Amino acid sequence: MKTSTAKVVREYGPLSDSVHGVTYDGRNIWFATGNQLNMLDPASGKTLRSLDIKADAGTAFDGQHIFQIADGHIQKINPQTGEVLNTIPAPNGEGSSGLAWAEGTLWVGRYEDRSIDQIDPETGAILRSIKSNRYVTGVTWVDDELWHGTWENDASELRRVDPNTGEVLETLDMPSGVHVSGLESDGGDHFFCGGGNSKMLRTIHRSKRRPNA
Repeated sequence: MKTSTAKVVREYGPLSDSVHGVTYDGRNIWFATGNQLNMLDPASGKTLRSLDIKADAGTAFDGQHIFQIADGHIQKINPQTGEVLNTIPAPNGEGSSGLAWAEGTLWVGRYEDRSIDQIDPETGAILRSIKSNRYVTGVTWVDDELWHGTWENDASELRRVDPNTGEVLETLDMPSGVHVSGLESDGGDHFFCGGGNSKMLRTIHRSKRRPNA
């Protein structure tokens, strides 16, 4: 297993409230702060829009819609209007945390259960589950790699795991006192990480995996 220290490239904040979920629409970062879903310009660091939507856990983007966990459910949202188009139950109700979109399905982090579920985005049916040995606080896919965030014993890390077995393949240890409460990739060399009660949002460098690494 490869282990290294996470490199914080940029910090945004303090923001309006604690950060509960993070996603990226290819241009702007979206972050959940409890009673709002907010859009931030990563270049300027300015919050451009806020939607009054319950948003107390993971956030994901499928290329057209935003999916947002709140009160034990996953809402499918039109980001232009803020309209909630569909709602399905989260696999573990109130215990769900991270959320990611990949290949037509949603991946849901389950904090207390230390697991990640792949689910049908229309019905909420669980397609498969993998286990972690740490609390799951964020989930994202990039370059066919499944990553999740952890926050346990006052420490956090980002983990690349085998999506079939949950085996940890790589870890990025977050600096002391820097925690992860939401995880998203920009599709390139960076992760976006929510900072929980610190009200911060951070960009973390990601080294692309070389062939045979």
